[in-house]
Amino acid sequence: MMTPDQSSQAQIQSFGKVAVLMGGLSAEREISLQSGRAVFEALVRKGVDATAIDVDENILNRLINDKPDCVFNILHGRGGEDGRIQAALELLGIAYTGSGVLSSALSMHKYLTKQVWQGCGLSTPPSRLLEASSDFDAIAAELGLPLIVKPVQEGSSIGMTKVDKASQLQAAFQEAVKYDNEIIAEKWIQGTEY
Repeated sequence: MMTPDQSSQAQIQSFGKVAVLMGGLSAEREISLQSGRAVFEALVRKGVDATAIDVDENILNRLINDKPDCVFNILHGRGGEDGRIQAALELLGIAYTGSGVLSSALSMHKYLTKQVWQGCGLSTPPSRLLEASSDFDAIAAELGLPLIVKPVQEGSSIGMTKVDKASQLQAAFQEAVKYDNEIIAEKWIQGTEY
């Protein structure tokens, strides 16, 4: 019979080679690097055979060459949370942490997520997709103020602007479009964030 220490060590060894994916090419790169370093250091402290990988455009070749047994995905934003890396890992047959391809892709896209929730009868704040040609005054009147304007596929509050006056809506759109070509304006809801 194994002692608790032996059992713990056997569990750690069962992970095999773990690649910690961090950094990446998204607007959330710096946050991912910080998180990734913390995860990598914690794994190493526990005795896990871990390798830190700052993800770039050659990540697939690196994974093919390194042959990790599993991936701890700590990438943030596009490329890391939107189903892309998940799909690549599945094609390569590499186990990974986090949600699968579909759930990652869907949850990263704010507008599609809202549509799914509404289809399930869940309440979400009124919203509209914005375009450069949108009638911003009409949208502000329709949704009411204040609003939050945000890129559809970004996280960590990147590119978001609170709009208190209709005259601010176009500038908020211009800020958000720096990060994504799909922009959503949503009724501002005061409450607890989940």
